[in-house]
Amino acid sequence: MERFETFLIDSNKLFREGLKRLLDDSPFQIVAEAGNLREGVSVAEAGVSPQLVLLDLANGGDDEAEAMRRLRGLLPNSRMVVLTTDLCTRRLANALEAGADGYLMKDLSADALAQSLRLVMMGEKVFPTHLAALLISGRVNGNGLEMPVSRKGLSQREIQILRCLLNGDSNKMIANHLNITEATVKVHLKSLLRKINASNRTQAAIWALNNGIGGELSGGMPAVATMA
Repeated sequence: MERFETFLIDSNKLFREGLKRLLDDSPFQIVAEAGNLREGVSVAEAGVSPQLVLLDLANGGDDEAEAMRRLRGLLPNSRMVVLTTDLCTRRLANALEAGADGYLMKDLSADALAQSLRLVMMGEKVFPTHLAALLISGRVNGNGLEMPVSRKGLSQREIQILRCLLNGDSNKMIANHLNITEATVKVHLKSLLRKINASNRTQAAIWALNNGIGGELSGGMPAVATMA
């Protein structure tokens, strides 16, 4: 079984101990810990180079956002996943801006957490399925993401593709679902990203949710948006 060295940053020592035991039989082995992002930066500066960073955001403040960006700069090749108790607009925006690869809730089951982390290590972005509710009540403006109220003149095919993105479909899955070629999917995807001023599939999925273009999100697993 492939192993992924994991750096855990969380202020709750009991939670850290529990998660270590929970992940004992999984591919994710916690090799370093810190109580907050500032400590996490110091650990990274000392030379730790994990494949995955799991972190909680204490308050979502500007200082915390800056620390997260600094940590990302020190560990550019590590996947970074926020694991928190709160689905907070500001924290989500900070996480996206800092280049987080996932935003997960601590009430996930152990199996769902492990599967979500596996997806992240495969290069996918993972979000809570109830992110839609958050975006209805508040806007997320991270990483230069714009969320206008109009649909920017999207074609019916582009809207169909957006819905597929919300379901976490790959280009191949979208092509099969819509009975078109993968090359055609890529052409449509490039066009719709330009129209909504999004730089990747993750931003496109968030834009779709905020503009009422719903997907078929269900069950206990997070929604996944695969990066182009």
